[in-house]
Amino acid sequence: MADTSAPGAAPTHLTGLRWILMLVVLALTNFMEVLDISIANVSINSISGTLGVSPNEGTWVITSYTVANAVAVPLTGWLAARFGQVRLFTFAIAVFTLASWMCGMATTLSMLISARVLQGAVAGFMIPLSQALMINNSPPQSRTIALAVWGMTVTVAPIAGPLLGGWITDNYHWSWIFFINVPAGILAFFGTMQIFKGRETEIKKNPIDRVGVVLLIVWVGSLQIMLDKGNELDWFDSPVVVTLAVISALCFCLFLAWEWTEAYPVVDLSLLKYRNYTVGVTALGLGYGLFFATVVLMPLVLQTQIGYTATWSGRVTAPMGVFAIVFSPIVGRLLQRFDPRIFASIGIGIFALCSFWRSMIYTTGSDVYTLMGPQLLQGVGLAMFFGPLISINTGGIPAAKMAAASGLQNFMRMMMGSFAASIIVTYWDHRADLHRSQLVEQLPRAGTRLNDAVNAFKDSGMSTTQVYGTIDRMLSAQSYLLSANDMFWLSGVILLAVAGIIWLSRPPFGGGMGGH
Repeated sequence: MADTSAPGAAPTHLTGLRWILMLVVLALTNFMEVLDISIANVSINSISGTLGVSPNEGTWVITSYTVANAVAVPLTGWLAARFGQVRLFTFAIAVFTLASWMCGMATTLSMLISARVLQGAVAGFMIPLSQALMINNSPPQSRTIALAVWGMTVTVAPIAGPLLGGWITDNYHWSWIFFINVPAGILAFFGTMQIFKGRETEIKKNPIDRVGVVLLIVWVGSLQIMLDKGNELDWFDSPVVVTLAVISALCFCLFLAWEWTEAYPVVDLSLLKYRNYTVGVTALGLGYGLFFATVVLMPLVLQTQIGYTATWSGRVTAPMGVFAIVFSPIVGRLLQRFDPRIFASIGIGIFALCSFWRSMIYTTGSDVYTLMGPQLLQGVGLAMFFGPLISINTGGIPAAKMAAASGLQNFMRMMMGSFAASIIVTYWDHRADLHRSQLVEQLPRAGTRLNDAVNAFKDSGMSTTQVYGTIDRMLSAQSYLLSANDMFWLSGVILLAVAGIIWLSRPPFGGGMGGH
């Protein structure tokens, strides 16, 4: 197949083996980037101990990455237009690989955080560019399958991250959670160079929107730090959180006003004029936010209240990826024949069903197989979620704007994930306090049963202090489990509403056909 080497000359689509190799390489880079968002979470205690810092200081390993990542994602479209999608993507892979090696070699917290900032910044370009390159270089009839593969990596990686990170940390050394990126990055770098040779996109030397860039960095950075540190700092009781919130809100309003009137905006808000794009991005952001929030909440419940280790909590959540991998290619093929709104609605409906299911099974006596049930089912929902929604929101977007559309879409998805995770963990704590108060009020009514329990504990050799300490822990565990059930149930209700939003979109859809 002959490719034109002139940038922006619209080379023919990839087909056959070269198209399959493109999917593999782009899926690998996507998986690698998303994996690094969550893989370090379970290793913070080990990292902190090795580097001689407190766990609270160690959490900056996560915060530094997410802040840099959140700031970079919406800049992707502008940078891709200025330097070319292929050139920017290849550069991002190379720097990400180098930064991963630097993370593994770090001997101080400041070295590790610096490397994580660099890693997170270039990683922010990789997700939207992998999606844009996959859409623009796939034949129209194969785009739905390509999007299904892309979506599968986004959903499976956050699940695999904690499981893989815990196993590596327990059996080797935390540095290897970063070193594993090096061979994958080298393979992806050379694979990208070969596959996309002569396929550079059109380059536009537009003026730099300096004001937009500064406002974007300030409001997104302030917001992400607030979300990451809010629960730790007790939210709006902390002057730090209040200050960050005010700065973020003020700069966000200024950013919107500036970008709508700027001739060459750093973030192309005109994309929101496309009806399907706005509807699809909204549904994708809300659906993913609630999905991600439950992914964050489940290990917390399992480890803090039911007594699971990090490894076992990972085993409970990991089955979600099984059916996602199996059904994603099938859904991709069916999207060529059926309305994507049907699949997206069913997918989000399955999310809701799984949330209701979880609200009934999370107890102190739940066994592993009972807890795995909704995880397996949710894998089917995941297969019907990303591909169909991206098919809806990118259909009709011109190819030249695909990187910008992908960047804004992924930015909304990530920010909604951060929002939802922070909110659900905070209200999980607050709701647990309410349930505890209600349970304590019920204790006097227990009467003889409570006395029998106290006597049974004493007969087993416990002192009075130990008995009441045990009862206190039991009350706490039940309160948090009741609160978790509330959060799961509420998520299910909201998800049902999100499923209805999808039907505000209108045909034609095209799996990201853009201007073709």
